[in-house]
Amino acid sequence: MKLRILGNSIRLRLSKPEVAKLHETGRVEESLSLSPTDPWDRLSYAIEHTEQVTKFEVSHIGDEIRVLIPSHEVRKWADGELVGMYGAFPVYGDQLLTITVEKDFACLDKSDADNADMFPNPNLTC
Repeated sequence: MKLRILGNSIRLRLSKPEVAKLHETGRVEESLSLSPTDPWDRLSYAIEHTEQVTKFEVSHIGDEIRVLIPSHEVRKWADGELVGMYGAFPVYGDQLLTITVEKDFACLDKSDADNADMFPNPNLTC
C-alpha cells in the first residue's frame, strides 16, 4: 500500500492482493521505520472498513494514521470497475482532509516483475 500526503490530503493506493485483503479481512496496514536503533519509532498507516461508519473518517492514535471507510463503499469498489473511493473528513479550523483510495495500476515504464501485483493499466496499448 502506498501513502501520499500533500497538504490536507491523503492518498492510498492498493495492489490487487491488498484490495482483496481489505475486502476479506477489513484491514490493510503498513509501517515505516524511523530510527536506526528503536524498532518502535515508526509511522504506521492503515485502512479499514466497518459497518460502524457511514462516511470516511480518519484517526491518529499513537504512531498510526487510520482511514475508516463504510463497508458498503469498499464492497462496491473492490468488486467492481471503480478506480477509486473519495471522501472528506472535517478537521481543525473548518478545513477538510480529503481522502483518496485507489487501485494501483501497473506502471508502463517498469518491468513485469515490478507490476506483478498491480491492476492492469487502462492506458496500456498493444
